[in-house]
Amino acid sequence: MTNRRKSEPPAAGLDIIADCKEYVIDYLAKSFPVRLMQVFADEDGNLRSEAMSDEEGNPIFCTRAVAARDALIEKLCALPPIATALDAIIEHFGTDAVAEVTGRTRRLVMGRDGQQRLERRSPSANVAEAQSFMEGTKRILVFSDAGGTGRSYHADLGCRNQQRRVHFLLEPGWRADNAIQGLGRTNRTNQASAPLFRPVTTDVKGERRFISTIARRLDALGALTRGQRQTGGQNLFDPADNLESDYARDALSRWFQLLYDGKLEATTFGNFVERTGLRLESPDGGLTDNFPTIQRWLNRILALPIALQNAIFDEYLGLVEARIEAAREAGRLDQGLETVKVDHFTVLADELLRTDPVTGAETRLVSLEVTRHLRPLRLQRLVRMHEIGSLHAIPMRNARSGKVALSVPARRLIADDGVVIERRRLLRPLKSANWTFEALAESHWEEIGVTAFTSAWRAEEEEAAASPMTERVHLATGLLLPVWKRLPGDHVRVTRLVAEDGQSIIGREVLDIDLAAIAETFGLSGVTGPSAEQIGDLVLANGKPLGLASHDPLTVKRSLVGGEQRLELTGFSPDRLDWYKNKGCFTEIIRYRTRLFAPVSRASEILQSIAIEP
Repeated sequence: MTNRRKSEPPAAGLDIIADCKEYVIDYLAKSFPVRLMQVFADEDGNLRSEAMSDEEGNPIFCTRAVAARDALIEKLCALPPIATALDAIIEHFGTDAVAEVTGRTRRLVMGRDGQQRLERRSPSANVAEAQSFMEGTKRILVFSDAGGTGRSYHADLGCRNQQRRVHFLLEPGWRADNAIQGLGRTNRTNQASAPLFRPVTTDVKGERRFISTIARRLDALGALTRGQRQTGGQNLFDPADNLESDYARDALSRWFQLLYDGKLEATTFGNFVERTGLRLESPDGGLTDNFPTIQRWLNRILALPIALQNAIFDEYLGLVEARIEAAREAGRLDQGLETVKVDHFTVLADELLRTDPVTGAETRLVSLEVTRHLRPLRLQRLVRMHEIGSLHAIPMRNARSGKVALSVPARRLIADDGVVIERRRLLRPLKSANWTFEALAESHWEEIGVTAFTSAWRAEEEEAAASPMTERVHLATGLLLPVWKRLPGDHVRVTRLVAEDGQSIIGREVLDIDLAAIAETFGLSGVTGPSAEQIGDLVLANGKPLGLASHDPLTVKRSLVGGEQRLELTGFSPDRLDWYKNKGCFTEIIRYRTRLFAPVSRASEILQSIAIEP
């Protein structure tokens, strides 16, 4: 900007505002419609308009329009200047902490005396700035498109600064390829740790358009680099960020139908068509089958007033997340490769599943004992995130288990019939989950005071962090493509385990509940299903029925009775009911049918005694 301005006499001190407001003012002064227009009919009778002039040919201005233009310019000039992101970061942290790798040849910096000074940047400044960041002299790096090619800013093992990079993506614009090029600067080989990407947007929902394009391109990039069409974007983005996915396209089709039926609150069908110019009606007056593409719809949304944008996006994203939640619950949501950091792992068993007849590559089933420390959500961080005790952050406790949770607002879902499903999110030290208002009202969660909540949360937090957790994990590793469809398909999750000593292993996770099926499919003699002691916990966790070897062909399944989950035994002989009761089971007559249950608290002990009885 300074290069395009004529030189002026030097002032006693610099007082330059580089917020580019003058371009907006010049545009308003020259382009604001202030001339009076008159309407006339042409030779065909069509009404047209033209600018009015006086007898001498001078334009006639509308005094109201001129006053509105001048008032708008006056108000804009009175607004405080808004610094660019780059200048604001440098001013806040200082040039001693921020390395700048851009194409700027000059920049305005604030001196220690509070006075501005114009600083010139030589062509070699970018090299020196990048080097100071990689050596750790400066901990913050800001680079633009000019600094996003041919350079590396990752946590290189050969450099002094090996801290994990937190990559904030500012102002990505329309060029997704440029943004992806920049993301590649901080994620490269020979690095101490992978970066954490954080796209930054404002609360204008239309900006999701830019993040959506980048998320879609990363999905495609992940599929290319890993050789699988269903790969996904390496778990870099939340699935809801990709507004060009199958979930988003299906949600958009449903959104158009709800709009036509008048079941949306944000806008009406006629108002939306008039504002966007989209053709949504067929020649016969019904809703067209040829909907606009999601890219075109998003572009038209950007031209709407911000309040209307946000209202439309809230309803649309409710439809998107309803589909993503359904896919997640059904185990069909592709979450890409997940890296799990552990303290250490030990190989307990290693079974050969298949050997490729051409290449000799092997597919193996590896059983591991994994030890890792849990990382609970600290109370200190929870207090920073939420105002505990307010209407937006309600402390709660489960009357049955005694565990506590913080209830915070969650995005509402919209069903296919347009019904709005309100939800709350329960934050707990080790996990969180979304609950509908109806399910929460029927549960054992109840409100408690802030003091009781904080003490209980701190106790759970300390208990979780005190001792490491040991669990058994099964991974199918090696050449997986030939056997992919033969593995149980209810739970598809690719995991990489990384230990503190540098060991790592990658494979498709196999649940304990599926071991028996895999052993039968591949003819494995050394692999057995879960023991009777483990069956109860597995059935409660996964909801998948399991057989139990006993006198009777029993099946253990999870049943919802009276609002609580129970372990039910089916296939029992009526003659042996007393024997099952002596072992600790109990019966209940429901709809004129006797049903047999094992108490959840003693399930492991009871099922083991039933299974080993001769």
